[in-house]
Amino acid sequence: MLGRLTQGLASRLPGQCAVCRRWPAQPVCEPCVSRFAQPAARCRRCALPVQGGIAECGRCVASAPPLDACHAAVSYDYPWSSLITQFKFNGQAGWAQPFGVLMRSAPWMEPALDSADVVVPMPLSDERLAERGFNQALLLARELAPAKTWPDLLLRIRHTTPQAALNRQGRLANVLDAFAVDPLRTGDVRGKRIALIDDVMTSGASLFAAALALRQAGAVHIAALVFARTDESA
Repeated sequence: MLGRLTQGLASRLPGQCAVCRRWPAQPVCEPCVSRFAQPAARCRRCALPVQGGIAECGRCVASAPPLDACHAAVSYDYPWSSLITQFKFNGQAGWAQPFGVLMRSAPWMEPALDSADVVVPMPLSDERLAERGFNQALLLARELAPAKTWPDLLLRIRHTTPQAALNRQGRLANVLDAFAVDPLRTGDVRGKRIALIDDVMTSGASLFAAALALRQAGAVHIAALVFARTDESA
């Protein structure tokens, strides 16, 4: 994993590692990747951490989410949480490239991308897109599988309150019916295997709502691929 990751990051000019300030280094140096991006056992349906040998967490066994699979490259923790903030809120779109390399290097990500017919980034509302200047999920999707990425297939049809201040039930209600497949393109979804891309998964509410819209349009398999996953208790 580390050799491939280092090779992928080498396409950028050297500088300081954003984590340990090692110089010269790529955006995140090899020792920091080795320390902070080790693969972890995760639930195959929601990517929450689980004990080794367990396929699904108790929550997914009790109530299966609308995802057939879910994979995360890292935990939403130090140092990734602060780097995601730079990427998402400070206009540093260049983080899409190293984050994309980390995602492709994580277990099960590449097979999920290879088996997908279509790669769909999570859409932003017009208001949120105007605030940020770019859709971070679209940038990641184009790093992961540019030839398969369909940016306008899934639409965000309702602007919602930011999820951060809400509890799990509030998040689920907040994004209910917030997504829809472009009605002129439902035929492009029917019978397809979809890889749904986002930067961060917290409760999963937004991804679940998007997956429901894709399922209603006829998708036969939906896998969520995210860069970081919050490690709430399963």
